[in-house]
Amino acid sequence: MKKRVLTVIVVLAMSALAQGRASAQEGGIMLHAVAPGAAVETLDGRMVDLQSYVQGKPAVLEFWATWCPLCKQLEPQMQAAREKYAGRIAFVSVGVKDNQTPEKQKAYAESKQLGGEFVFDRDGKAVAAYKVPHTSYLVVVDAGGKVVYTGVGGDQNVDAAIRKALPMGSATPNGSY
Repeated sequence: MKKRVLTVIVVLAMSALAQGRASAQEGGIMLHAVAPGAAVETLDGRMVDLQSYVQGKPAVLEFWATWCPLCKQLEPQMQAAREKYAGRIAFVSVGVKDNQTPEKQKAYAESKQLGGEFVFDRDGKAVAAYKVPHTSYLVVVDAGGKVVYTGVGGDQNVDAAIRKALPMGSATPNGSY
């Protein structure tokens, strides 16, 4: 009887551990972490700290590249969000250095008429600070500087991710979501 009870306890404990592992974040900066700073440069060559974009109001960081098909898939949602939340959310596209230059990214953003701020991560410091697993990686930060969403891929629900960073009732000017 004791052996049977012990077996049941072990099975339940292993099941609980497996469920915890399955629901854990698999990569990137942890949720609820303070958004870190990192030295990046604007596309015109000025050095800035990424943290300057994520203080005081919510922010969306997208780690991207011109060659990334998932980033291209996200473009319509990102542009719609930039228009919907203009002035209330900081949108920062962090260009990764792999097969990229600031000039290439600037030309691409201009040709596609993409809004928001664009910075280039020449030394990989932002990628390291945010533990970026892949391009098309989004990080949403609330006004207090805490990470409230991370995700990878072209099919992310950008609007729902942004709403995680907003106080209740403030998603649109009339308070509706």
